Parts: sequence; structure tokens; C-alpha cells
Amino acid sequence: MTGALAPTKPLSVADRCDRCGAQAYVRAVLVGGGDLLFCAHHGRKYAEALRANGADIQDETDRLTETPATAPNDER
Repeated sequence: MTGALAPTKPLSVADRCDRCGAQAYVRAVLVGGGDLLFCAHHGRKYAEALRANGADIQDETDRLTETPATAPNDER
């Protein structure tokens, strides 16, 4: 192992914030192993302190502003 962090999979709708239970958009991968999941609000609140302690932050909050794809118009 080179010391690089293993890639993490994208967060899904089933991933929940460890603080409040809302959908998680931020993953903090801890130096000692393991990770913490946060909603956008709690991710912003704790990211700086986690980074200062060496955590790698996976931030997917940009997904909150994505426009969902629309279904094709099914006219019969």
C-alpha cells in the first residue's frame, strides 16, 4: 500500500447523516480507518475540524443543485 486512500463509492440515497439522519452528501474518511457520513449542513459544520485532523473529505453537495433528468413524454 502506498499510503494513498482507497477510492470511495458515491453516496446513495440510503446513506444517512451520522448526526441527524438526513440524506448524506459528505463522507469524512478518517486517518485511523472508518468514515463518518454527514448531510450538507453538518458536513459544512464539521469539515474544517475533520480536515485539520487529517480526514479526507468526499463532498457531493453539488448534487443538491443538479437538475433531475426528465422522463420522456409518453403521449398515446
